[in-house]
Amino acid sequence: MEKKEDILKRIPEQGILPLYFDKSEEVSIEVLRALYDAGIRMVEYTNRGEAALKNFSKMVELRNKEMKDLLLGIGTIKNRPMTEIYIAEGADFIICPGLVEEVAEVADHNKILWIPGCMTPSEVIKAENMGAKMIKLFPGNILGPEFMSAIKSLFPDLMFMPTGGVSLDRENISSWFKAGVCAVGMGSKLISKQLLEEKNYRKIQELTKQAMAIVNEVKG
Repeated sequence: MEKKEDILKRIPEQGILPLYFDKSEEVSIEVLRALYDAGIRMVEYTNRGEAALKNFSKMVELRNKEMKDLLLGIGTIKNRPMTEIYIAEGADFIICPGLVEEVAEVADHNKILWIPGCMTPSEVIKAENMGAKMIKLFPGNILGPEFMSAIKSLFPDLMFMPTGGVSLDRENISSWFKAGVCAVGMGSKLISKQLLEEKNYRKIQELTKQAMAIVNEVKG
């Protein structure tokens, strides 16, 4: 199976995509270990700040040595140069906060999955016409599950994943899946600033297991 198709199959299977960034290489690596030990096999690292690329390279190194079944994507990609750099560094998939045509072009050329961020039906239509298979609904807390319910029938061939404001609350997660998403992106509500500052990797692992259990239960 082609890598793109495999990822599109595996995101809904996992049902949750953890995403985070920390300027410390050590913290970035240890969080990755905690997520992996909790059972996560797909992670989005966020391209935020100068340390992101260097940290991502180290994470890819670790993955290649110790976590061969882990898929490592990069988020907050907004232009062509960044797309090219991260693909060269070994990113398995690319996630954007918006709909960026030049990112799609580079990713398609390299046969890499790109997931655009969309906030309106017009953006979703444009993304679909550009060949997107999965849409990141962003920001999820502004749009809400009601938005997903309202547009789902217009896009029977697309998969949707909200990011931003998805909480560890069973009711919140359940409402998104009932509305028709295939997975939820979870950032600061799962890997909080406080836990990163405290280097509390055990708690991150615990919460991740909890989130996965909720997702598996509500997905049925």
